[in-house]
Amino acid sequence: MVKFQKPLLLVLVMGLGLLCPLVIGGHDYGQALSNSILFFEAQRSGYLPGSQRVKWRSNSGLNDGKANGIDLVGGYYDAGDNVKFGLPMAFTITMMSWSIVEYGKQLAESGELGHAMEAVKWGTDYLIKAHPEPDVLYGEVGDGNTDHYCWQRPEDMTTNRQAYKVDKNHPGSDLAGETAAAMAAASIAFRRYNPSYSYELLTHAKQLFAFADEYRGKYDSSITVAQKYYRSYSGYADELLWASAWIYQATNDQYYLNYLANNGDSLGGTGWSMTEFGWDVKYAGVQVLVAKFLMQGNAGHHSPVFEKYQEKAEHFMCSCLGKGSRNVQRTPGGLLFRQRWNNLQFVTSASFLLSVYSDYLTSAGKSLKCDSGTVSSSDLLMFAKSQVDYILGDNPRATSYMVGYGGNYPRQVHHRGSSIVSIKVNPSFVTCRGGYATWFSRKASDPNLLTGAIVGGPDAYDNFADERDNYEQTEPATYNNAPLLGTLARLHSGHSGYNQLLPVVVQNLEPIVTLPKPKPQPKRQYKPQPKPTPSPAKSYAPITIVQKETAKWVSKGKTYYRYSTTVTNKSPKTLSNLKISVSKLYGPLWGLVKSGGSYVFPSWLNSLPSGKSLEFVYIHSASAADVSVSQYILS
Repeated sequence: MVKFQKPLLLVLVMGLGLLCPLVIGGHDYGQALSNSILFFEAQRSGYLPGSQRVKWRSNSGLNDGKANGIDLVGGYYDAGDNVKFGLPMAFTITMMSWSIVEYGKQLAESGELGHAMEAVKWGTDYLIKAHPEPDVLYGEVGDGNTDHYCWQRPEDMTTNRQAYKVDKNHPGSDLAGETAAAMAAASIAFRRYNPSYSYELLTHAKQLFAFADEYRGKYDSSITVAQKYYRSYSGYADELLWASAWIYQATNDQYYLNYLANNGDSLGGTGWSMTEFGWDVKYAGVQVLVAKFLMQGNAGHHSPVFEKYQEKAEHFMCSCLGKGSRNVQRTPGGLLFRQRWNNLQFVTSASFLLSVYSDYLTSAGKSLKCDSGTVSSSDLLMFAKSQVDYILGDNPRATSYMVGYGGNYPRQVHHRGSSIVSIKVNPSFVTCRGGYATWFSRKASDPNLLTGAIVGGPDAYDNFADERDNYEQTEPATYNNAPLLGTLARLHSGHSGYNQLLPVVVQNLEPIVTLPKPKPQPKRQYKPQPKPTPSPAKSYAPITIVQKETAKWVSKGKTYYRYSTTVTNKSPKTLSNLKISVSKLYGPLWGLVKSGGSYVFPSWLNSLPSGKSLEFVYIHSASAADVSVSQYILS
């Protein structure tokens, strides 16, 4: 349905709510994670793959882009309608990718990393198609007015499928910037598994950022049909910073770090104190990323500016916790409340930022200072948990707002595909207006279960009406679910699941061999580089050490390697007082603390339980270092 967004609000009234105790458990976060990823398969447009698990869906939108002379088949429908809106779709991809970047290990342990990667690629494959030239980007297929006039399955839709674009003469810096961020974030997620595809994504990201920055303008001034549905109230300044932060994280290119520093004041990154984060307003996300760069020690002489970003990031955290000078309103049941229309989109996004910032603080050995006192990193995670638990059913109505999770969840979802019998069950054509008469007005449960969908959620007083025409509360959206992937993976992993504050990438990404790149970029040739000799697995009685090369790149003619080393306690006892010797190391190491001539556990880890592993990484331009155990205690 219509996606009206209220104008940007910086001050919200403080509500009531209590923090949850320091306990991780109670809900099956693994099942919720699996469901949440499955929802994206129900939102697919185009030719569905043989691996499609949501069987009641079929192919749709097979002529998208044809009238414009371009192939725009694929991508995602944003919510309960059949339009492909580029801005929220790109934000969805960015947040799914960020979930993988931060919590890929936890997703893998849950068995969902492959599905998460497929969900991202379904989106990025489409975004690549939508960017046929460096300064051209298609930002919408179909339009909300004609689409909302009809109630049809995607497989039956007869509505207008015109495509709309931005270019030099009709700019869209917010759309191009968000798409650049999505491409860059996804390039990090794919680097280890598909380096050629990763490089292609990064090439698109750089082109889109240059386009967004040089030809500035709001996309909804060029694609005016989007104004009623996804108007960019915040403008494009936040997306320019957001894209720059993601490309820096993907490349370590100083240009993008300098951009964040030099434009932080003029584009609002150091000035806006935010109490929301979502598809329109990215400032809080930018501020959290820049705070990460600062805590990683990457700021250099930009530290004074980056500290301003961090102050704003921490304002967001304190406001969510109810410990700031201006706090986010909460419902009586403790849910963060921003607006009556699809409020849960802001809850899932805030929960993700709280989770990752909690981990950043933990790994940096820091706490959060709010107006009402100091807050520990675990408090942030526990508050994020309380919000997720509310969504999953710990609320005054005992209602799960994730379809298919728990026993009491929405049955009349405002969603065309789920509310109309599957075309595989009944292939009879559903007409534009006939769908309203036959299916929309039915006072019965949906014939198809939209597993994993996060609906709009309750109002400011925890009230909720499970009715199909109550689109403010019962319509789902991809950007509701995307941030939840990371938070659920983090909660599912329990107390041992936090991430260390590691630079995901610390290099200018250059291909070792010639990789396919989109035109019109010229290809570069590189001389073959010698491959280092990997270090074999070693065993020290109850402790094993396994090293592997996880990345390599060329910078200024020199080849660098990133090695991951896993230390595992194979004994039935708890391992403590571990000392590790590392020789032939010619670069930085993260994940351990230097103590004399050895390395010991980081500050947040005192021991290693039976069967558990510790991972650390290092980078240099040689074969793997010699890693050995010099001391340990089992008790």
